[in-house]
Amino acid sequence: MLALLRSAAILAMAGGAIVLGLVFWPVGTPPAPIELTGDVNRGAYLARAGGCIACHTDVASGAAPLAGGAPLKTPFGAFYPPNLTTDPDLGIGDWTAEDFAKAVRQGISPKGEPYFPTFPYPFYANFSDQEIADLWAAFQTVPAVPEPSPEHEAPFPVNQRWTLKLWRAMFLTRPETDPVDGRSTAWNRGRELVRGAAHCGACHTPRNLAGARSRDAAFSGNEDLPGGDTAPSLRPADLRARSWTVENLAFALRTGLMPDGDSFGGSMGEVVQGGTAFLSDADLTAMATYVLDSD
Repeated sequence: MLALLRSAAILAMAGGAIVLGLVFWPVGTPPAPIELTGDVNRGAYLARAGGCIACHTDVASGAAPLAGGAPLKTPFGAFYPPNLTTDPDLGIGDWTAEDFAKAVRQGISPKGEPYFPTFPYPFYANFSDQEIADLWAAFQTVPAVPEPSPEHEAPFPVNQRWTLKLWRAMFLTRPETDPVDGRSTAWNRGRELVRGAAHCGACHTPRNLAGARSRDAAFSGNEDLPGGDTAPSLRPADLRARSWTVENLAFALRTGLMPDGDSFGGSMGEVVQGGTAFLSDADLTAMATYVLDSD
């Protein structure tokens, strides 16, 4: 009996040591200084492409732009997109450009805490220093809104941010956005947007039990989006079977109108309204070109 108790005590101590190690295990890497001058217009465009406005604005409640978004209700709890205005206490007004770079590209807060993967930072990892500088310049123009974002509503152990360090070690990968030799400029630009800033795979790829994207089922659709929404397959054969072409898909990303005369609803309607409707015709055509020929 004494031996059993001794073994249990040793296991408990080992388990506690592992948890403490994870709690204090630093994640991320220090970002290099962002010394480039940002272009506000380019940054605003990239913010639209990246869905920042659509996600961080609670349109239904009439909230100010980027003051915090509507909750994302997932199997792991409800997560609230935070205030991204220049308020120094409740937004990002006291951040540095380097804080911003680490948050966007690595998913790490200025305090060194990992963000929940409802923030699609894995898709932004390849943003260049110039793109970060542009985004940062654009966000500096957002009026401060002193409104707090609600606390996330997640049960234990999901609400323990140290567990995200394990999640990152198991599932975090860089996006595949580099140009592919032998492909057209439009196709490669579409690949950059679809797999990067526009993060289409975040919704159009199913998730495993840990909430990570199923890599072997990329773009095959998702029947369990936050709020009970769904996202269809974006695989070329499936798109063509539903009568999508480069022309009508680019048009739909601009207007929200589908080939059958219906319109996008739910989260895709928000993506168009707050994001893709503002992109150039060339970029919308590039995105459509890529997804219809991404085999």
